[in-house]
Amino acid sequence: MTDPVETFRALHVPGDPLVLFNIWDAGSARAVAAAGARAIATGSYGVAEAQGFADGEAFSIDDALRNLERIVSVTDLPVTLDFESGYGVRPVDVRRSVQHARDAGAAGINMEDRLPGARDLIDVADAAERVAAAASSGLFVNARCDVYRGVEPAAYGSHLVDAVLARAEAYAAAGARGLFVPFLGDHAVIRAICAGTSLPVNVLWGPGRGTRAELAACGVARISYGHGPWAAAMEWLKGQAEAVFAGQIVPYAS
Repeated sequence: MTDPVETFRALHVPGDPLVLFNIWDAGSARAVAAAGARAIATGSYGVAEAQGFADGEAFSIDDALRNLERIVSVTDLPVTLDFESGYGVRPVDVRRSVQHARDAGAAGINMEDRLPGARDLIDVADAAERVAAAASSGLFVNARCDVYRGVEPAAYGSHLVDAVLARAEAYAAAGARGLFVPFLGDHAVIRAICAGTSLPVNVLWGPGRGTRAELAACGVARISYGHGPWAAAMEWLKGQAEAVFAGQIVPYAS
């Protein structure tokens, strides 16, 4: 039997990025799989909001795992779970939570280096210990590095690249298999990060952040869409409802 973790790992090729159009439930997973996805990825924001919760582990781990089980049941593709900060205060708690995710069928997880609601990043040594705890499950751990969160492009500098690469080195040594650096659209910075780490680099797509080909040329190995697909679907739904309530009988315009 093919190992879904190894199948998922093999999809991360610098210069030929895996595209993950993030989903939030079994129905959206089925639709994205049918569209030609090579892997399925949840986005924690969409998952939580779809159930009426705020992002930031307000959606309980039990609910997240049940949602994961339903997603896994409708696809043979490897599934990676946005696991927020690891659902654990201590590394031992993270290890237990991530093992539950593996038992529920995940091939990989994303894990942040910032605790829910916190502005500051976790100290790099402590964050690496949490990565090691997650990696002990055997899953593909995509270590998210939030160095650029909330930073305006005018404030970019080599010190931020250095900070990312220092964390990348620590996370790689702890067993991470990927590095996720969201909120970043500067291609020179992306190239510097890709060139400076042994980990395959994941970026978050957004308007103005480049095409797949442009990001591939930067050395990117994975492109995620985050909560964008959920937000777009909800905006479409709202627009269709507004049309109906305004008197249209059959809206459903694309």
